[in-house]
Formats: sequence, C-alpha cells, structure tokens
Amino acid sequence: MPIPSRHRGFLHPIPSDITPRAVYEERRELLRLMAAGAAGAALAAWAGREAWAQVQRPGKLAALPGTPSAVAGAATMEKPTSYQDASSYNNFYEFGTDKADPARNAHTLKPDPWTVEIEGLVKKPGKYALEDLLRLSAQEERIYRLRCVEGWSMVIPWVGYSLAELVRRVEPLGSAKYVEFVTLADKARMPYIGSRVLDWPYVEGLRLDEALHPLTLLAFGMYGEVLPNQNGAPVRLVVPWKYGFKSAKSIVKIRFTEKEPATAWNKAAPQEYGFYSNVNPQVDHPRWSQATERRIGEDGLFAKKRKTLMFNGYEAQVGQLYSGMDLRKFF
Repeated sequence: MPIPSRHRGFLHPIPSDITPRAVYEERRELLRLMAAGAAGAALAAWAGREAWAQVQRPGKLAALPGTPSAVAGAATMEKPTSYQDASSYNNFYEFGTDKADPARNAHTLKPDPWTVEIEGLVKKPGKYALEDLLRLSAQEERIYRLRCVEGWSMVIPWVGYSLAELVRRVEPLGSAKYVEFVTLADKARMPYIGSRVLDWPYVEGLRLDEALHPLTLLAFGMYGEVLPNQNGAPVRLVVPWKYGFKSAKSIVKIRFTEKEPATAWNKAAPQEYGFYSNVNPQVDHPRWSQATERRIGEDGLFAKKRKTLMFNGYEAQVGQLYSGMDLRKFF
C-alpha cells in the first residue's frame, strides 16, 4: 500500500514497489493453451490472448468488442495485465489517493447519461451524447503499455478509436494549437472532490499534433467491455507514450485553444510534472529515478525491474513530434 507523504501542502503518494501476485497460475494456464512450434507462433499468440481474455474478463459489464487495430504500433505481443490488477490498482484522485481507493469508491460515479462538450477554436462546436461519440467511428482494440510516473506499468487491451476522428470532424481553426481535456468534478459522485490534492476539475492537455497522432486513443472500453468506473468511465484519453496521468478520465469537455492549457499536475508541482510528460528514462522525477519500472502482476515483489523505454517503447512512431526539442527542458 502506498504511504502518503506531505508535499507542498497536499497529500502525495510515494510509489509502492509492492506488486500483487494475482496472475501466477493463470499465466501457466495460458502457456498450456498456446500452440507449440514456430509455424503457429503468431496464431498462437493471438489465440492465447483470446483464451486469456475469456479467463480474466469478469463478464459483469456491457460488452464493447473491437477489431484489432491496423494503426502501426497499436498492438504489442506483450502479455496483458490481468483485468483484476488493471481495474483495482489505479490512480483516480477524485475517488481517493490510495491505489485501491478508486475500485472501492467509484461505484458512486454514474456514467449514463453522459455528454461531452466541444468548444473553443473549432468550426463545429457542440455537445455529443456518449452514443453519438460511439457512432463516430468503428471500435478498435489496441493493446497499449501504460507507464505511470511512480515507477509501475501495465499492458492493457483498450477499446476505442483515434481521437483524430473526432478532432477532424469538429474542424479546428488555424489558430488552434492545443487541445484541453476537462474531466468531471462532481462532489455528489466523486467523494474526494474538494480535497487539497489538486485544483479541481482535473484538466489535461495535448498539442494539436499530438492529439491528431493516430496512436492517441479516445477510449470507451477495455478487455472487450465498457470501461469500469475506476478506469475512467465512460470515456477517457489514452496517450501511450506519455505517463499515465496525461490520459484524462471521465471527460466532459474538450476545448481547442491557442495557448498551452494549465494542466492539473503541472499547476500543483511544476518542477515535477511538465506539460509534455513524455516517458523518458533520462529525466528523473526529483524524488525517484524513471530509468526502470515494475510491471504490475509480474511474479511478485522480487521480480527484476524492467528498463524504461524512451517514449514508453513508441519512439519509432512518435519521436518525430519532438524533433529539435530539448526534452530535458520540455519534460
């Protein structure tokens, strides 16, 4: 369990190295299910993921299947994190600062009905019901790594489509340079709204070219089902080459701006959380190294840590976005 410490007047959790052992036996079963031999390796990997999903998926939420994405870099052959771990070890400070708090407390979130408002520097502002957003594009499955600034990571099968589909539909003006994401801040549904942890509502932002990159996902589900409340229901952002806090949850407003948005963690602790927050093993957090990470569910507390990959392993796809930039200054 993370132990909170005081930092700049608010509670800020120290990263925990304690990894739950939730999937040891399931992994052995998965290996048994996968076919042997080089000729069937690719098919076996896909079949193994499907068999794994049937075992791990709780089957309690509405199904939201997606076809495998054809976007380059939108899938990894790494073993997905168990649904249990991915849905019970979360950062969602509106429901508490401990990693287990969101799963305990997020039942108060009511994700239906839901509306997302588009405003700012666009030709077609308006309000979209969740059903309208779902109809904009076919749902895809994307198996992305999620790397958190505290030193832990997961591999999650997300369901959604490129945010670019929505961005192009609302037609940003030539003066639009950034996209701001405003999340729900409802004291009646989110018990920690009003705490001193952050300046609510939670706000995140991307440069427009980052928002238009095909890897940036507008997500409505995970593991073939709609998003659990604690994972950002009913609609969230997934930006796989950035630290997890950049992927805003429970979005209610998307605003197009000319100036860089003031984002939640950057306002709270600018020396620790830059606007870009790209995964970069060479730029340490002031209080811990970012050079390694621990994969949640990976053989317990004493498992060897992994080396952190530049841009979380997506350098080939997104590195050109930051050509010529000093990534130590623009962290």
